[in-house]
Amino acid sequence: MFQIKRSGNGAGVLRQNGIRLADGQQLEYLTFPSLEKSGLTKHLITTRLGGVSRGDYAAMNLSFTRGDDPEHVQENYRRIGAILGCRPENMVASHQTHTVNIRHVTAADCGKGITLPRDYEDIDGLITDESGIALVTYYADCVPLFLLDPVHRAIGLAHSGWRGTVQRMGGHMVEAMGKAFGSRPSEMIAAVGPSICQKCYEVSEEVAEQFRRLFQGRENCGLVLEQGRERGKYQLDLWRANQLILEEAGILRQNISVTDICTCHNSDYLFSHRASGGRRGNFGAFFLLKPEG
Repeated sequence: MFQIKRSGNGAGVLRQNGIRLADGQQLEYLTFPSLEKSGLTKHLITTRLGGVSRGDYAAMNLSFTRGDDPEHVQENYRRIGAILGCRPENMVASHQTHTVNIRHVTAADCGKGITLPRDYEDIDGLITDESGIALVTYYADCVPLFLLDPVHRAIGLAHSGWRGTVQRMGGHMVEAMGKAFGSRPSEMIAAVGPSICQKCYEVSEEVAEQFRRLFQGRENCGLVLEQGRERGKYQLDLWRANQLILEEAGILRQNISVTDICTCHNSDYLFSHRASGGRRGNFGAFFLLKPEG
């Protein structure tokens, strides 16, 4: 297994998994034990190990828009599908533009963004209560958010960079699942996936001010922002910010798992835009409901 550099005190929150492929490669992926415990879903976060892409995209790139060979990307999807027990034709991809727009996914959407063209744009969050559909979102420093309602058998998956976070993407996802499925926050399970950590994520005064307004009058602001190394620069903790937003939306703290894996510290393992200077692919988060029974 790859030796991950972990940040903070959340060791063990994410589990490394690996399989040996026929070509001798090791395919590794990450899972949250808290999500696995329900037995209702399958999920994973891909790493760079085990794909067929080359160069800056090596090896498990899941983006069609970065310049990679589309045939390589399709093969990468097939490999992940084999782990999930789901063909690429049953996956549905986001169209991420740092919004808080959310799509209610149904069987009619299967394949969109992967084997079929999308007929939607500007979608950073996906929700469904239909089994066998794999929701797919993409990352290279931003935050994956997983939400599970085990009572109403519904799931959500969202991309939350700083723009999505300051607009409360996690809260919008909780609200959307409540409206669509009757989900109650106190019954939900959430997970905050790998992204750039606070030590690596320097932001401007303009960005910091937006987070001050978000947490205005609350002591939490000091936990999310730290003074940077230069005047007018700040270190932003996206993990903590998303956790607080999920808590404020009503999810119980004990039901939220927060990563301790930084993409920038582990850019050989997970794609990082900042570490690579933008020369990279995307890793993916996958989430699906198992059929009942």
